[in-house]
Amino acid sequence: MSQSERRLAAIMFTDMVGYTALGQRNESLSLALVDEQRKLIRSILSRHNGREVKTIGDAFLVEFPSALEAVRCAYDIQRAIREFNLSVASENRIHLRIGVHVGEVVESEGDISGDAVNVASRIEPLADDGGVCFTQQVYDHVHNKLDVPLVGMGKMSLKNVGEPIEVYRMTMPPEQSVSVSGVLNKRRVAVMPLINMISDPSEEYFADGMTEELISAVSKVREFEVISRTSVMQYKNKAKNVAEIGRELNVGTLLEGSVRKSGNRVRIAVQLIDANSDKHLWAENYDRTLEDVFSIQSDIAQTVATVLKVTLLEGDRKRLERAPTKDPEAHALFLKGRALGLRNTDVSLKEAAEFYERAIEKDPQFALAYAWLAYTINLMGFFEFTRPMESFKNAEEFARHAIELDRSLPEAYTSLGLALFNQWHFKAAEAELDRAIELDPNSATILIGQASVMSMRRRFEESARFARRALELDPLSPDTLQSAATWLLYSDHPDEAIPLFRKVLEIDPESAFARSNIGVAYVRKGMLDEGIASIREALRIAKGPVSDLAYGLGKAGGFAELRERLAEALEWHEKNHSGATWIVSIYANLGEKDKAFEWLDKAFDEHAGNLQSVVSDFAFENLWSDPRWDSFANRLGLR
Repeated sequence: MSQSERRLAAIMFTDMVGYTALGQRNESLSLALVDEQRKLIRSILSRHNGREVKTIGDAFLVEFPSALEAVRCAYDIQRAIREFNLSVASENRIHLRIGVHVGEVVESEGDISGDAVNVASRIEPLADDGGVCFTQQVYDHVHNKLDVPLVGMGKMSLKNVGEPIEVYRMTMPPEQSVSVSGVLNKRRVAVMPLINMISDPSEEYFADGMTEELISAVSKVREFEVISRTSVMQYKNKAKNVAEIGRELNVGTLLEGSVRKSGNRVRIAVQLIDANSDKHLWAENYDRTLEDVFSIQSDIAQTVATVLKVTLLEGDRKRLERAPTKDPEAHALFLKGRALGLRNTDVSLKEAAEFYERAIEKDPQFALAYAWLAYTINLMGFFEFTRPMESFKNAEEFARHAIELDRSLPEAYTSLGLALFNQWHFKAAEAELDRAIELDPNSATILIGQASVMSMRRRFEESARFARRALELDPLSPDTLQSAATWLLYSDHPDEAIPLFRKVLEIDPESAFARSNIGVAYVRKGMLDEGIASIREALRIAKGPVSDLAYGLGKAGGFAELRERLAEALEWHEKNHSGATWIVSIYANLGEKDKAFEWLDKAFDEHAGNLQSVVSDFAFENLWSDPRWDSFANRLGLR
C-alpha cells in the first residue's frame, strides 16, 4: 500500500456499558436500545464531519478530520443521550462510554486500522458511564478551545501499547439531580457552615461545632434528608450562589447563618432559603446565653419543620428538646475534642480523647461525650496508634455507658457497633448499627459502617444499598466517596466504583487508597495492565498491604514476582509479627491453598489487622470455594 493512503486522523470509539449482560437478560430490549443509540449517534455525526467507519455490535468506530471536531461530537453525543435518558424509565436508558485519540491510520476498502484505532478502543473502557476519555495528543489540540473542564487521569498502561499513555477525561455537566420537572426536593436540606463572626481565631472550633450540632438537630426530623457535615463543609469560605449549591448537593432547602460569641453570650442568626426560587422562607436572630445554645438549635429545627410543613412525631420532639449537657464548660471542651478528632492523626485523636475525658469530668452524665470518646478510641485502635484489642474493649465499655445514660443517642450505638465489629462480633455489630440508623437515618458515617458489616457478612447487595444511600447524603466527602466506592467494588459493581475513585483522585491525586482500589476495579474488568500499573503507583506513594498487587499479579500470571513479594512479606512478619493477612493473599493468588489456610489460622491467632477483609476482598476469592472455607468463616463469626 502506498504512503499516500496513510493519514493522520482523530478516531472516536464508543461502547455501550453492560450491553452483553443486558442481552443475556433481555435480548429484545438490548437490540431496541442499540437501534435507539444508533439513531442518536448518527444524527450528530454529520454536524461534526464525522465519518462512520463501521459498527461492531453495539460499538461505533468513527473518523474525524480534527481532534476538536471529535471531542465536540463526543460531548454532544453524551449530552443527547443524557436528555434521552431523562425521558424514559431507568431500565430503558442508554449507558455509553467514548474514547478519542489522534494518530496515523491506514485505510483499506473503506475500513481503517493502525495505532490510533487500537488506542481509542483501549482508552474507551477508562471513561465513566456517560463520560469521554482522550489522550495527551487530543488534549494538546483542544485544551484551550473548550469551555468544558478537562481532568488528567495520569499515565495508563494499555494492552498492546508499548509505553504508558497520559489520559484525560472530560468533566460532563453534573448528573441530573432534579426530577424531570426540574424541582428540587424541599425536604432535602443542607445546613451550610455558619459564618464565624468571632474575632478570636482560637474560637473557630465553636462556629464549626455549632454547624455540626445544628445538622444533628435538623437530622432528628425524620421526614428530612439532611446532607452530612463533610459535604457541606466543602463550601466553607467559598462564594457560591444558592442555585449552584442546590444543584450540586441535590437539595431544595438551604439553612445558612452566622454565629458570634462574647463571654457568656452567643448570637446566632439564621435564614432558610428555597433553592428552587432563591426566596427567603424564614429568618431569625437568637441572642442568648451559652446555657441556651441547645434550646436555640431545637427551636431552629422545629421551625424549619413548621415552615416546610412537616409534622413532628412526639419522639422526635422529645429528642430535639433534650439537651446533651447543661454545663457550658463541658460543652466547650466537647466541641474542642470534636474539632481535633476530625484530623484523624495519632496526636489529634489522643488530644481529642483528653478533651472528651475533661468534658466528662465536668459533667459525668454527658452521654454524647462518652459516645465520642468511644468512637475516638475505636479509631486509635483501628489505626494501631494504641493496642487494638485493648482499645476496642475500652471503646465498647464507654459506648455501653453512653447508652445507659441516653438510650436515644445514635452516636452511642454507632460507637458500640464499631467496637463490636473490630472484635469480630459481626452479627452484634449489625444490630447496634441498625438501631443507630433507626435513630439517625441521615448519618453517612453510620451507613458506611453498616455497608462494611454487610460486606463482611457477604450480603453484598445490602452493602451496596447502604453505600449508595451514604453517597446521597454525603456526595462531596472524599472519605465517604472512597469508602462507598470500596463497598460497591466488593459488591462486584466496578463500573459504579471507578468514577467515585476518580473523584477522590481529582481532589487528592496522592490518595494511595483510591489509586490502589481503582486498580483492583480495573483488574476486575479485565484491564490487567491498567489495573496493575495503578496499584504499583499506589505502593510507590505509600508503602502498604500487597494484597491488591497479589490479586492483579495472580490474574496476569505474574507468579515470579509474587514469589519475590512472598519472601519480603515472610521476612517482615518474622521481624514485626504483623502482616499475616497479606501473606494469606499471596499464597491464595499463587494457588497454594494449603499454605493460605495455614496462614489464615496464624492470622486469626494473632488477631491480625483487617483479617475480616478475607471475606469480601477479591485477593482472597480463590479460597471461598474451598471446603475449609466455611469452617474458617464460622470461626471468625461470619455465619
